[in-house]
Amino acid sequence: MTGQENHAVEIDTSKPHPARMYDWFLGGKDNYPVDEEMARQLLTLDARGGDMARVNRAFMHRATRWLAEHGVRQFLDIGTGIPTEPNLHQIAQQAAPDARVVYCDNDPIVLAHAAALLRSAPEGATEYIQADARRPDAILEAAGKVLDFSRPVALSLLALLHFIDDEDGAADLVGRLLDRLPSGSYLVLSHTTGDFDPEGAAQARALYKARGMTLRPRSRAELTAFFDGLELVEPGVSLSADWRPELGEVIDVPGDDPIPGYAGVARKP
Repeated sequence: MTGQENHAVEIDTSKPHPARMYDWFLGGKDNYPVDEEMARQLLTLDARGGDMARVNRAFMHRATRWLAEHGVRQFLDIGTGIPTEPNLHQIAQQAAPDARVVYCDNDPIVLAHAAALLRSAPEGATEYIQADARRPDAILEAAGKVLDFSRPVALSLLALLHFIDDEDGAADLVGRLLDRLPSGSYLVLSHTTGDFDPEGAAQARALYKARGMTLRPRSRAELTAFFDGLELVEPGVSLSADWRPELGEVIDVPGDDPIPGYAGVARKP
């Protein structure tokens, strides 16, 4: 299903969804009491939930800008979330109006807002796919109608892989997606970590499990492993807030403790 079909969507409001919780942390209105309830529970573990979401969003802006400035003209963003301007395609098309962007998410509420994801510059194109990240073959088949897989593609999995456990095939998912992309493509990752507060991360994981959801914080070494065989762009895997701050939109977070998330961009040789 694509965003352009605009079929009626059924939204499950009986349990929280990461896309809607992220929206709540960013101050959006496209969430439900069940999402707010769990988000507030997470804030009791770390009061900087909104800062984490903003830092991740700012990393996406900087990474997309860097990619567009370095010649990338095609983007596949899986785990898109509810649209928050500027969206990835707006950042990419500021630098390269002919950029083509395919978004993908599994929350029907994102589909309900897909029109905001489809406002492309006339020179480029955008499309939205309603699909689960765990179905890479279906995603690639649909994305291939907009993207040319003989040319480089930037694959963005932003704040996504920490919702997929190792035994559920997180590494295999990344590998299957990358296998279809040609040399010169890029992998863009951001990910939460328990490196700075293992106890809090364990409590957050238990909270997700109690709601029938997965949270798998990973160490810096574990996130770096997803980039095996690729050429990391400087500064390598870093704190999300520290990845090329000269590209703008650095979020000023009070206090000395780092926002617990890593990020990186790497090129497929």
